[in-house]
Amino acid sequence: MWKFELPWMVALLPLPILVAWLVPPYRAMALALRTPFFHEMADAAGERPSPGGVRLRRNWLQWLLLPLVWLLVVMAAARPVHVEAPITRETPARDLMLAIDLSQSMGTTDFVSAATGERTDRLTAVKHVVADFIAKRRGDRIGLVVFGDAAYPQAPLTLDHDSVMILLDQMQIGMAGPRTAIGDAIGLTVKLLADSKAPEKVLILLTDGNDTASKIPPDQAARIAKEHGLVIHTIGIGDVDATGEDRVDLAALQRISKATGGRSYQAFGREQDLADVYTQLDRLTPERIKQEVYRPQTEYFWIPLGLALLIVTTYHLCALLIAIIRGAARRRIVAGAAHGN
Repeated sequence: MWKFELPWMVALLPLPILVAWLVPPYRAMALALRTPFFHEMADAAGERPSPGGVRLRRNWLQWLLLPLVWLLVVMAAARPVHVEAPITRETPARDLMLAIDLSQSMGTTDFVSAATGERTDRLTAVKHVVADFIAKRRGDRIGLVVFGDAAYPQAPLTLDHDSVMILLDQMQIGMAGPRTAIGDAIGLTVKLLADSKAPEKVLILLTDGNDTASKIPPDQAARIAKEHGLVIHTIGIGDVDATGEDRVDLAALQRISKATGGRSYQAFGREQDLADVYTQLDRLTPERIKQEVYRPQTEYFWIPLGLALLIVTTYHLCALLIAIIRGAARRRIVAGAAHGN
């Protein structure tokens, strides 16, 4: 559609009328020279002098063009624009990090595959379930963190979920070390999300053991995460009856999630149980899309302004041409008269 950005400028249309009505005519005093043959000169010039001064008269073309030029100038000042169809841009409103334990105990074959019914190791079950979870989150930026003896970024935050899938598939048991550093995984996630402008930041942390290698205690890391607006959901998939490092500390995971406003889950033995946990997390943290709608505008003030300049320029060029022609004709008349005498 078309519109004027400054429609109030149309109020200037009657300004020339007000000026002609309220402002007195311009008068100037000038020296005069009395000549005995003034009327003969005026007749030769085609003018009819009025006593006491000279008033410049407008011709019919000026009366026609002046209002048109003023109308075009006012239209240009009002800034006509053409508003295009609205364009909607969608941007993710949530950054989602997945932290996955790659300690040696993730190779334990105590999970039953939902597809084949066969026993499989914990990491393989996690890969299947997390891949399905990522496939549902097309509107979120997703990143991966892996941890063992220390925490490492596996995939940066990105909307390229296909790349995240590839990096997920490349994860191997023990590639980050045999032990478990839960606190370091949380600390690394806080650092990776430090520059995030997303309204919501979420970490889903999955582990099958207890923290044995972190430089920063998990409880302290959870408090830091809360200060940075990071919500942590925890998932324990280890053996609660195991001893030492292989025993999953569900109480510690609950403290971490509770401290940050998240939830704690557990899944033992069946891949389907783990899938159900991620389904609950999918409902708990639905996709958040921020829509920005804007309408492109194209300025067209230059069209009426250009027309006004073209009209004024053309008029003056024509006037100049006519004056040249008239001047040449008068010189011929004067020369003929002088030759006759």
